[in-house]
Amino acid sequence: MRIAVISDIHGNRLALEAVEADIAMVGVDAIINLGDLLAGPLDPAATADLLIERNYPTVIGNHDRYMVSAPPEKQAPVDRFVVEQLRPVHLDYLRSLPATRDIEGEVFLCHGTAASDEEPWLDSWWDGRTVTVPSEAEVTDKAHGLDFPVLLCGHTHVARMVRLRDGRMVVNPGAVGLQINYGLPDARYAILERHAGRWAADLRAVPYDFEAAARQTIDNGFPNWAEAIRTGWTSAVGLF
Repeated sequence: MRIAVISDIHGNRLALEAVEADIAMVGVDAIINLGDLLAGPLDPAATADLLIERNYPTVIGNHDRYMVSAPPEKQAPVDRFVVEQLRPVHLDYLRSLPATRDIEGEVFLCHGTAASDEEPWLDSWWDGRTVTVPSEAEVTDKAHGLDFPVLLCGHTHVARMVRLRDGRMVVNPGAVGLQINYGLPDARYAILERHAGRWAADLRAVPYDFEAAARQTIDNGFPNWAEAIRTGWTSAVGLF
C-alpha cells in the first residue's frame, strides 16, 4: 500500500496542483489530507472547489475550525479574508470534517495531536525563526492510546518523522502551501509505503510557480506573505 500525505495547503492551489502532479507521477493508492486547507490570502475558493471535487479523506485544521466557529470580529485578518471569499458550500465542507480519523486501522490522522488541533507534536512552537524540539517523553506521551503503526500530524509546517521505541512511526509531511523558517519555498508532502508489514515514509519537496503564488498574496492585500511564499525563510510570526 502506498499513500500520499498532504497538509497545510493554506489556499495555495498552485502548490497543491504541483503536488498532485508529482503524486500522479509517483503513483499511489490514496491521498489523505491533514487540514488547514484554505487559510491563506492566495486562491481559497478555487482551492476549496478542487478539494471538494477530490474528496480526499481529510481532518479539520485549527484555521479551518476558526473560520466556521469564530465570529468575524475574533478571526485573524487572513481567516476573515478567506471567509469573505468562500461560498456556503465551502463552509459546509469545512464543518463536515472530523478532528481525527484513521485509514484501515493502520494510519491515524490528526492536524496537531489527537487531543488538540492547536498542539504541535514533533516540534514545539515558534520563537521567531527558532523551533524547539520536544523531548522523547513528550512526543511519546502524545501517542498514548493510539494503537496504529503510523501516526500523522501537520500544523507546524516542519517536515519530520520519528520512530517510537515500540515501532510506531510519527510523520509530519510539512506544508503544501506555506513554507517558513528553513529556506525552501518548494511544496512539501510525504509518501507512506508498507513493505512486508513495515511502514516507511519519504518526505518530498516539489518545485512550483511560487512567484505567481506570491503575487496572489500581494494582489489580495497581504504582502507580508509574499516573502515566505518566495523564499521559505520567513518566521510564522505575524502571518496570521
